[in-house]
Amino acid sequence: MHMDIRDLIKLASRGQIPCRKFGKGFQFRKGQVDHWIEAHLHTLDKDRLAGIERGVTAHHGVDHADLEVCPLIPPNGLAVPLGARTRGGVLRGLIALADEAGLVFDRGDLLEEIQKREELCSTALAGEVALPHPRHPLPYDITESFIIVGSAPGGIPFGAADGSLTRLFFLICCKDDRTHLHVLARLARMLHDTEQLTPLIDAQTPEEMRERLIELEEAAAGE
Repeated sequence: MHMDIRDLIKLASRGQIPCRKFGKGFQFRKGQVDHWIEAHLHTLDKDRLAGIERGVTAHHGVDHADLEVCPLIPPNGLAVPLGARTRGGVLRGLIALADEAGLVFDRGDLLEEIQKREELCSTALAGEVALPHPRHPLPYDITESFIIVGSAPGGIPFGAADGSLTRLFFLICCKDDRTHLHVLARLARMLHDTEQLTPLIDAQTPEEMRERLIELEEAAAGE
């Protein structure tokens, strides 16, 4: 987690992070901590996000400088704009693109998994972005890990806590925990500064959107 041990103990003592008291210390389960990180990504500052990402890459022997997000977007995986007006329409539209790319075994099953995650808590973040994804990685439901991107310049109600409309959507489906958490942390860093969102929202073509995403990720990977 790339966190000072004193801060970690403080969170554990207050019951603010999933753990179990074990003797005089605490016992943490990786899966539960991963889900805690996922749920709190939007509340973390850029330095903490960078620390989490470095921790994930170091633990799994991945080069922090590698691009992780953009290579997962298939050639036809950007909908600019996304022709949807509702939350359900957004999810169906993004999944349809993944299905057309041959990345999904059953689009109905995938939609159900993502809807279950949205029912727990909307994946819409303050700042006009949503990161819809299943609650758990899907090793057997998808052919490979992927990201599908869609824009809705007019905005769509997607359940953001502050009531704002959402204009950028990143459907994230991964086959394993490492990729899932790394992608979430990298995207959260790429989209952390709201001024970075305008060029993405204003992109007129999929090619322009991809080019701007590559620029953002290269900058994030180089930090």
